[in-house]
Amino acid sequence: MNTAQLQQRFIPFSSLRYTTEAFIDYAIEECAPKYNYALIGPGVSQNPKQPVSLREPHGFQLGGVSIPNGKTNPPHMHFTCEVFMCFRGDWQVKWGFNPDEKHTVITAGDVVSVPTWIYRAFTNVGVDDGFLFSGLGRDDTGGILWGPWTIDKARQAGVYLTEDYRMIDTRRGEVLPKDVRLLEPMSAQEIADLEDWSPERMAQRVVRFANLNWSTQALLDSVLPGHGASMAPVVGLGMHQGRAVIPPVANAHGMSIEWLRIPPGGRVGRHRLSNKQALVLKQGRLQLQVEADDGVFTQDLIGTDTAWDAYAMPADHWRSLVNTGDQEALVLLLTSGDEKKVVTWDAAIVDQAARLGWALDANACTAPKRFVDRAQR
Repeated sequence: MNTAQLQQRFIPFSSLRYTTEAFIDYAIEECAPKYNYALIGPGVSQNPKQPVSLREPHGFQLGGVSIPNGKTNPPHMHFTCEVFMCFRGDWQVKWGFNPDEKHTVITAGDVVSVPTWIYRAFTNVGVDDGFLFSGLGRDDTGGILWGPWTIDKARQAGVYLTEDYRMIDTRRGEVLPKDVRLLEPMSAQEIADLEDWSPERMAQRVVRFANLNWSTQALLDSVLPGHGASMAPVVGLGMHQGRAVIPPVANAHGMSIEWLRIPPGGRVGRHRLSNKQALVLKQGRLQLQVEADDGVFTQDLIGTDTAWDAYAMPADHWRSLVNTGDQEALVLLLTSGDEKKVVTWDAAIVDQAARLGWALDANACTAPKRFVDRAQR
């Protein structure tokens, strides 16, 4: 890619566009307004006019949502993973509805991966401008199924969802054809027959920021002076190179999710991945340096209490990440694929790490070089 193409992959928070009519729940008073954002991929929006920042397939999709305090995104079901990443506020995440509702509360920095094939909902129980990012598995998510309550309430308000997922709003004069086939929701019995997740079991899929397992040896270059990044796994196998890393949520999602922390003046040195990756800066200032066909592309990202820039990193491009601020840079990484990611380091970084006594073993994990050198050849 050239520098102009790399520029188009920058998604500043200030550029995000939303629709309040992504789903039929816009007609339900308890649920509106809901601001639905699509950063990478169209997500599961049922509105063909949904604004999308970057449509290029990544193997996963990245979206966002904001609703005022007290408003609810009603029960629905996904066929691929849905991961809520809380960046602002307090949110009550609910699940089950078979028939009992169970719930937990997440706050800024917390991540929850809701299992597929169960109904889920969420309510803003914090500030009005609370914000959730959402990660969806695969390029084709299969869409969603609304619970019968949502379908019924929308119909009572005059909004219908057809079997082919077209929204018809009779309040606006749109005509509901006599022969149209409306979407049939699951019955109460069918929902009751879905797998039941106890609060104790679901707690294993809620990754609290306060409980993250940070490693200062997660990357080969972490030991180098002026580098010093650390990582904490969240979902799946990512680019973490520690030997003992065990992700809190380990089942296949079609992507991995990790936190990356870079100290002031630190960096992640020149490296590349064969996977596409999304970076969302939660805190601080970060400069991306990405090598293009026509030079080096640089882009500054900013993360504050209320705005978080993102970047869609292409595969197979050399890049460096530099903390240009005076506080820690905290980055959420979403990387395509369920496999452990292979990081290719610049030869100079490999040599510098070796002089400090560190190398990658045969499993691409950081290890003392004196033992790696004794490996059978």
